[in-house]
Amino acid sequence: MTIGRLLERREDSAIVSCPRSATVREAVRLLAARRIGALPVMDGNAVAGIFSERDIVYCLGEGGPGEVCLDDAVEKVMTSPAITVDRRTSVLEALGLMTRRRIRHLPVVDGDRLIAFVSIGDLVKYRLEEIQSEAESLREYIQTA
Repeated sequence: MTIGRLLERREDSAIVSCPRSATVREAVRLLAARRIGALPVMDGNAVAGIFSERDIVYCLGEGGPGEVCLDDAVEKVMTSPAITVDRRTSVLEALGLMTRRRIRHLPVVDGDRLIAFVSIGDLVKYRLEEIQSEAESLREYIQTA
């Protein structure tokens, strides 16, 4: 299955993002309010980077008072460039990419335009459903053979 097909099955397609000029404080509030772990950082319609919980930890861990870090622009602390996929990428390819690069979120792009944002949880959920369906099919086959 491709990322595009996975997106077609999705109920909620709203993308929560922030502009690169937002402050870390604003982005942290957005993560907390939405109870999410990361968001794409936008430069117009293009993905400039990803801002995640890890970026907050690295920012605070670099020393100095935390308040100073919170007033920085997100573009100063975000992970950039963003690793992206497109609709044609298979779910297994995306999972492999996330595992190799040790990331948990992928922007889905069409050219430079962001069309979706998927998490490793989205992809693992699909894989588990697929494995359960295959197991059920095998059970039915064995019982009727």
